[in-house]
Amino acid sequence: MRKGFLLLAALSGFMSVAFGAFGAHGLKQIATPEMIAIFNLGVEYQFYHTFALIAVAFAGHWLPSRLIDWAGYLFIGGIVLFSGSLYVYAILGAKWTAPITPIGGFCLLLGWLFIALAVWRNRVVELND
Repeated sequence: MRKGFLLLAALSGFMSVAFGAFGAHGLKQIATPEMIAIFNLGVEYQFYHTFALIAVAFAGHWLPSRLIDWAGYLFIGGIVLFSGSLYVYAILGAKWTAPITPIGGFCLLLGWLFIALAVWRNRVVELND
C-alpha cells in the first residue's frame, strides 16, 4: 500500500467536505449562482479523484507498477490544477486561471489512462506466465 497517497486522499476528502460546505453556505454571500456552480464543479471533481487516490494507494498490492505511482501523482496534480483553478476563479474572479483548468483536466485523464495501462500490462504478463 502506498501510504502517502492514502494520507493525501484523506486530506483531500476532508478538504472536499469543507469546501463543499463553504460552497453551500458561505459562498452565497460573495458569489453569483454561476460562480457557485463553478466552485461546486471543482468540489465534485476533487471528491471523485479523492476516491481515485484511495484506489491508487491500494492498487500497488495487486499491480506493482510505476504507472500506478504516476497515476497518483497525476491525480494529485489534476486536483490542484483543475479544482484549485476553479476555486480561485469562483472566489476571486481571477480569469488568469482559465488556461490552468484544462491542464488539470488533462492530468486527471492521464491518471486514468495510466491505471488502464498498468492493468493492461499486468494482464499481458499474466497471459504469458
